[in-house]
Amino acid sequence: MSILILAEHDGKELSPVTLNVIGAATKIGGDIHILVCGKDCDSIAQAAASISSVSKVIKADNEVLEHHLAENIAPIIVDLAKDYTHVLAPATTFGKNILPRAAALLDVQQISDIIVIEDAETFKRPVYAGNAIATVKSSDSIKLITVRGTNFDPVEAAGGSASVEEYSVTASQDLSSFVSAELSESERPELTSAKVVVSGGRGVGSEEKFELIEQLADKLGGAVGASRAAVDAGYVPNDYQVGQTGKVVAPELYIAVGISGAIQHLAGMKDSKVIVAINRDEDAPIFSVADYGLVADLFDAVPELIEKL
Repeated sequence: MSILILAEHDGKELSPVTLNVIGAATKIGGDIHILVCGKDCDSIAQAAASISSVSKVIKADNEVLEHHLAENIAPIIVDLAKDYTHVLAPATTFGKNILPRAAALLDVQQISDIIVIEDAETFKRPVYAGNAIATVKSSDSIKLITVRGTNFDPVEAAGGSASVEEYSVTASQDLSSFVSAELSESERPELTSAKVVVSGGRGVGSEEKFELIEQLADKLGGAVGASRAAVDAGYVPNDYQVGQTGKVVAPELYIAVGISGAIQHLAGMKDSKVIVAINRDEDAPIFSVADYGLVADLFDAVPELIEKL
């Protein structure tokens, strides 16, 4: 049995979630290989070769792969897949963009967003916004799977000595082209990998008042998140959204401020180690998952909390 993992990276370093996906692969068993696609990605490939549990790195280095277009990466996965029983990718925007196209080309059914591996053919994944867990068994000869990284422990980033093999990329598929990218830059930790996340909801009231959430996050050295209601109201950008249609997080500490706790939001943060909720509505659903709940006006509680810290 052999497993191919599609590595996520930004051209400078591997995304931490790749280590979680490798951790998931170790539960399946067998040889673990990593596919690194990009332009001038030799340093990424070398970093991947140093990861424990990895026996080989396949480096696809070509300018047509610079922007990770799914139309150019999927054929590489299809070409390599005949040598593997499983192909894994993180259940992030990156993985969810590429793996479905590869699954369609291979004519197999993708298994998405797994949270438990029972054996090499049987997996568990959330459905109905996390209110139910489906057990899925696949008889496909090649299983393409996206992994919810927050549910698996990462492997060590060092200690390995895998070989690096070059993959010859022929040409662009000319099915799509890169136009531009608008990236938000922040000195705060990345939302999905932060140990502390402070999220604000509709109850914060406005974009200006959302600075209170940011101040608390900065005091704790954490990332800033938001509910969909706050994003839709224009308080913060889309990339702050936590939830079923946003980002899934599982930090050591999650503080929900002015968030009622809709099912869709809970699906994105209920696996956090410690959940603190601040809301003036004592019947808010967020309190059903909170380890600590404070029924109070956030504009009284949060400034006091910032002052105490």
